[in-house]
Amino acid sequence: MQIDWESHLGRWTAAGVLDAETAGRIREWEAAQARPGGLRWPVLIALAFGALMLGAGVLLFVSAHWDQLGAAERMTLVLLMVAVFHVGGAAAAGRFQSLSVALHSIGTVALGAGIALAGQIFHLNEHWPSAVLLWAVGAAVAWALLRHWTQAVLVAVLVPYWLGGEWFVRMPERVAYDVAPVTAGICALSLTYLTARRGGEDSPLRKALAWIGGIALLPAAVLAASDLTSIHWQGEPQWIGWLAAGLLPLAVAIALRGRLAVWNGLAIGWTLLLASIAGGGSGEHILLYLWCLGGSVGLAAWGVYERRSERINLAMAGFAITLLAFYFSDVMDKLDRSLGLILLGLVFLGGGWLLERARRALISQIRVEAQ
Repeated sequence: MQIDWESHLGRWTAAGVLDAETAGRIREWEAAQARPGGLRWPVLIALAFGALMLGAGVLLFVSAHWDQLGAAERMTLVLLMVAVFHVGGAAAAGRFQSLSVALHSIGTVALGAGIALAGQIFHLNEHWPSAVLLWAVGAAVAWALLRHWTQAVLVAVLVPYWLGGEWFVRMPERVAYDVAPVTAGICALSLTYLTARRGGEDSPLRKALAWIGGIALLPAAVLAASDLTSIHWQGEPQWIGWLAAGLLPLAVAIALRGRLAVWNGLAIGWTLLLASIAGGGSGEHILLYLWCLGGSVGLAAWGVYERRSERINLAMAGFAITLLAFYFSDVMDKLDRSLGLILLGLVFLGGGWLLERARRALISQIRVEAQ
């Protein structure tokens, strides 16, 4: 952040807005207020990979010796596996906070494995969404007690996973249209997570949610637009699923963004209509492609309006994917093979150049407006 205010201070001094004496006093005051630097990225990477490898090693050790243990030994091992990491995190809390966060996170991840193993030990009736719900409740309790952003991220991932599992388990028939409310809800929630960020001073939780939304958005949109998710608007369970797919992401958006959630409401409506158009049959493919292109344009405009470059980048990627899908499904099979490859090469070269040029222009516009 120091580089940002230094550059502005230099421009203001050169323009005569500030004199050299005032600029010097500002620099002295900022130097007196400077805080010691935080963890550098190599340390953070080491902690993240260390937590992953430690958790994976423990789980592999347990699975390798599982058949050799009795029921009491298995249950004891499950409890120790969860308790040791949380106790270690509590011990490190006053000395190395980042290590404490990592150990507590491993403990909550181990809780999910412990729940699954406990069900196996006691031969409980198989209803796997209930196990995910217990895992999510454990992560929520850890978040309430510890206030660690990693615990909140686990809740943000596990709760949709539980709701999707309950939908699949409770539906009376396993047919293709059962997937539509789940894919539409995941796409809408991905958009909500993506828009969690507000500025450079966002909390780690908001940054993590934005990363989750950015990673999940395009695959979720592709699934929501797929022909596999045809929709039948009949019966109460379908309506319950669609209401949950729309209202739950909207509630999360209101909690994260307040009044700005009105734009999320429009995005969620676009997602639900996307799944509806995809389920309308092959005759609506052109409308589906146009709707996807319109959504990409809208996401780019949203990024310009709120000065978020990641939305512009995702919008350009979505635009390109839509054009390629249209070419492969509706154009290429109607052409000669050589001509089709030539046109495909031209599409990649020309289209890539145009999209990159548009992307740079929009991001430059954001930077100019920020100044």
